[in-house]
Amino acid sequence: MPDTAYLKWLHEVELSDIPTVGGKNASLGEMIQNLGKLGVKVPGGFVVTVASYEAFIAFNELDARIRELIDKMDPEDVESIRRAGLAVRALVKNGKFPEAISNDIVARYLEMSKQYGQDATDVAVRSSATAEDLPDASFAGQQETYLNVRGPEELLVAVRNCFASLFTDRAIVYRHNLGYDHFNIGLSVGVQKMVRSDLASSGVAFSLDTESGFKDVVLINGSYGLGEMVVQGSVSPDEFLVFKPTLNEGFSSIIEKKLGNKDRKMVYGVEPGKPVLVIPMERPHAQSLLHQR
Repeated sequence: MPDTAYLKWLHEVELSDIPTVGGKNASLGEMIQNLGKLGVKVPGGFVVTVASYEAFIAFNELDARIRELIDKMDPEDVESIRRAGLAVRALVKNGKFPEAISNDIVARYLEMSKQYGQDATDVAVRSSATAEDLPDASFAGQQETYLNVRGPEELLVAVRNCFASLFTDRAIVYRHNLGYDHFNIGLSVGVQKMVRSDLASSGVAFSLDTESGFKDVVLINGSYGLGEMVVQGSVSPDEFLVFKPTLNEGFSSIIEKKLGNKDRKMVYGVEPGKPVLVIPMERPHAQSLLHQR
């Protein structure tokens, strides 16, 4: 029987689980539980919890070795930071999973694949830290995401790489400068079914105006292909401002549109070792979202 402290299905988690699954995974769980009832389809998946990360670190006896490398680092020397970060990430990437955890990851992945009618389905593997947004700090966006991961072996590598990304050069320095203990920040990993947004468009929606804080609008940033280009800031996306009160009343609600210069898009790759590709856009000024009444 698998230990549910180490892995959980996404539909089982909620905001109260942030200490064990991180903010990103907790929010996804809430979306599945609440938006699913309204007919909004949120892809399913599972969570490799913080307990798994901690067990991985303990199993490979990495705590003291990582601390030693970071303690020797000169936080004012870019080259020293680079060497320390590289060494720490190498330790984590070369570590081995406790057998019970790796077996459960594979078992859940195969069960998930079967749910989607495939032997080995395509998944997004995302880091979810337990302290992504605090009153005095924001750790969001400092860890890695791996897209179009297929098969048990690729998945285990991606999860391990997510663990390692807790120690990017940027994250190490940020925590050091703010006085955070590197082992007081936990990492979980979300494994979620991919959506073929590379065949159409994708983006990010904010429940308010990010510049003014005005709560009566939804701000949507959109582009063609997988949404990672928008998240990374690699393209200038289209912007749509939607007015909530008129939307609720059934009226046309897009009050502002700005066309972005979307010169590239990210799509699925087919070559081994290249799960995603960035290709030029044929029509960079085509609107990514079409509003129809």
